[in-house]
Amino acid sequence: MEQYRIALVEDNPVNVRSFRMKTDGINLLKMSFLAENGKLALAELERLQHGFLPHVVFMDIEMPIMNGIEAIRIGKALYPHIHFLVLTVFDDEENIFEAIQAGASGYLLKHESSDKILQAVQNVLEFGGAPMSPGIARKTLQLLGRRESVAKTSKSEMPELLTDREKEVLGHLINGWDAKRISVELNISSLTIRKHIANIYQKLHVNSQAQVINLAHKNHWL
Repeated sequence: MEQYRIALVEDNPVNVRSFRMKTDGINLLKMSFLAENGKLALAELERLQHGFLPHVVFMDIEMPIMNGIEAIRIGKALYPHIHFLVLTVFDDEENIFEAIQAGASGYLLKHESSDKILQAVQNVLEFGGAPMSPGIARKTLQLLGRRESVAKTSKSEMPELLTDREKEVLGHLINGWDAKRISVELNISSLTIRKHIANIYQKLHVNSQAQVINLAHKNHWL
């Protein structure tokens, strides 16, 4: 079975050792590189750009020289096919939404087990999901609820540039469903669903399901 290439951007040696202990024993995961900050991570991506780029980059937030959010913003623009998963001890609301807006595909806390790390990689690569630690997901939903209460605006229509089928798929994406679940619900092949999702991302100018959810809540497509 083909391995998933991953990378870790983390400046704390203790956290690096902990992550390596969790992932080195997983045959499906292969480490592409380690970097101590966002600037070094971008240099590694440039070095590997002609082959063996990681599929998923686990990114810390608070780092010297260049923080994780800025690195994700630049990295996603340069390498839109790479998924950036935040791996941090910070679960405050500002960091969550800044990371999502920068292009992060998911948000995990550093205490997650090796099984959860592997599941997150498979979720984002195989099913187009947006993996989040339970605590992060709860906080995100609470914040969205508060924002909606403050806004007090009415539900608006989904963009007219989407086809009826794309709007149907978008509705399921907003609810957090991955491609596999949508495929079963609509009785359509996963490949076709992924094509619809790719078209939705292109038309809405987003790069991840997390950004779709954020955009949907901001525009009240609920």
